[in-house]
Order: sequence, then structure tokens, then C-alpha cells
Amino acid sequence: MKKGVVILGSLILALAFCLPAVAQPSAKAVETIVIDSFDTPDSVDWTWDVQASRFVTKGYPVAKTFEGIPLPLKPYHDANTPAQVLGVKVAYDRKGDNWFEVYPKDKNGNAYEIPFRGTVSQIDFWVWGANYNYTLELLVRDANGVVRKIEAGTLGFDGWKNIVLNVPGWIPQHSRFRNGRKVLTFVGFRVRSAPSEAVDNFVIYFDQLKFTSSTVAGVYDGYELSEADFGESSN
Repeated sequence: MKKGVVILGSLILALAFCLPAVAQPSAKAVETIVIDSFDTPDSVDWTWDVQASRFVTKGYPVAKTFEGIPLPLKPYHDANTPAQVLGVKVAYDRKGDNWFEVYPKDKNGNAYEIPFRGTVSQIDFWVWGANYNYTLELLVRDANGVVRKIEAGTLGFDGWKNIVLNVPGWIPQHSRFRNGRKVLTFVGFRVRSAPSEAVDNFVIYFDQLKFTSSTVAGVYDGYELSEADFGESSN
């Protein structure tokens, strides 16, 4: 009996080696993709701007890049490329529910939403806090066209901190309609002051904005036919 089992096992193993190998697509192919390192602004299709709520002091807010990098990122940075970060300075004329938003815009100066790829599981960035009682939110637009906010916590710390946010499963990332939105998009950052916190001299910096995604998710057999041109009349 044991001899028969051995022979049968050997036959199955031999057949396995004879059969052609077929690559099976994996829905778990995960990539980490950098949206913006702020080091090479000419290499991306957008610039960065900032807008603020009504009581902002005249001449503010201001957004510009500065030379700098979080210490843990230095060993991985290309020494031939200047390290830069995005900085924002803002002041208000009165305390209260003040806020400002940092967002990308296209080369024509219009607000621009950066598309993600695949199905995003995490969004990752570095932020420099000055130990103010302010809160940070990340804004994305879902597959239904609705802007959603993902809470990123308080800015009550000094210096650089790596923020890693999980994208909630209840945020739809792909439309079920053929002509619907194909991906989630990045809208911007929103910073909001606590009503009693100082508002006359606030500074924040951002660096290394990236995301982790299953880039093959949502791709199916015949996906390219969803964009087929039937040549319909414009009427």
C-alpha cells in the first residue's frame, strides 16, 4: 500500500512539472509611490498654494520651499539633488475657528487634484510642528465626487514627525459606473486652530508626501474596453 502511495505521489509531481506555468494576477501587488518630495518642482505637473479663512492678516498666508529634510530621510536622499521642504506661514487678526488649506494647482494657476493609483491603503508624509494646539486634516475626493477628510491628529509637537494615515474602507475609491471616477484624488491639507490658541505667527512644513497602493486592484480582464470610442454624434 505504501509503495502505491509513493508511485502515485511521484506521478502527480511529474505531471506538475510538465504542465505549463500560468502566472496568476495578484490583487495584492502593493507599491509605495511618492507624490511629491518637494525637491524637484519642475518634475511634477503642479505647484503648491495656500488659502485661509476670513480673519487672516493682510499679506498672509505665504507658501514657499526651503532647504531642509527630516533627519531619518537623510541617508536615503540623493546628495546631488538639493533637499527641500514646503513651508507655510500664516497669521490671523483674531483668535477663533481659523483655518487654512495647502493645495496643488496646475501650471495655469487653477486648483488641481493629484490622482492616486490603484486602491490606496495608506497615505504617508512628514510634517513639522511648532507645538501649537492646531489640528491637521487630509482632504481627498472619493469615487462619488465627495470631498472627504481624514483626521491626522494635532500639531502639538516640536520638529518633524512622520504621519501615516490608513484610508478608511468606507471611502469609495472606484466608481461602479463606466463613466465614473476611476481613482481617488488628493485635494490638499487643512490646518485648523483651536479657538483659544495663539494665531499671530504660525509656521508649518511638509515633506515626502507618498502613498501605498494595490496598483492592480480594479483592473479586470477587458478593462481597456471601458474606454472604447463608439464614435457617437456630439448631439
